[in-house]
Amino acid sequence: MTFQLRRATLADLSFVRELTCRNMLRYYIQHDLLWQDEAFDVAWLGRDNWLIGHGAEQVGYFSLSRDARALYIRELQVAPAWQGRGAGSWAIDQVIAVAREEKRAALRLTVFHNNPARSLYERKGLILQGEDECFLRMQLDLSTAVL
Repeated sequence: MTFQLRRATLADLSFVRELTCRNMLRYYIQHDLLWQDEAFDVAWLGRDNWLIGHGAEQVGYFSLSRDARALYIRELQVAPAWQGRGAGSWAIDQVIAVAREEKRAALRLTVFHNNPARSLYERKGLILQGEDECFLRMQLDLSTAVL
């Protein structure tokens, strides 16, 4: 399946907020966390945001941030109708390519303990680095071969 990327704009904020809330609200509820649209908006506006498309359809997005050592996936959301169809895997491959191009030593992310996306991240070579009450911290050392 062929996917495309385009840089997200402010006009996409409503789409990405609604998609994220739809996908993640159950985890927020299960972990007794409070979803706040305003907090999401502020965080999203400070990140490098990309939409995942298939033809004319928006199927998801990802948000990135950086520090001196690593590239961070802050959000990776795929619309429910597109989950399990390769969009998330393709997106991770694109992010890994960016990290390598920028010569980052690592790709990092956090994921809820009970989020099945963890298995995708493990298949892509990310390894558990630590955890807290809600989240797992995962990392791909970019000197490691990627599957």
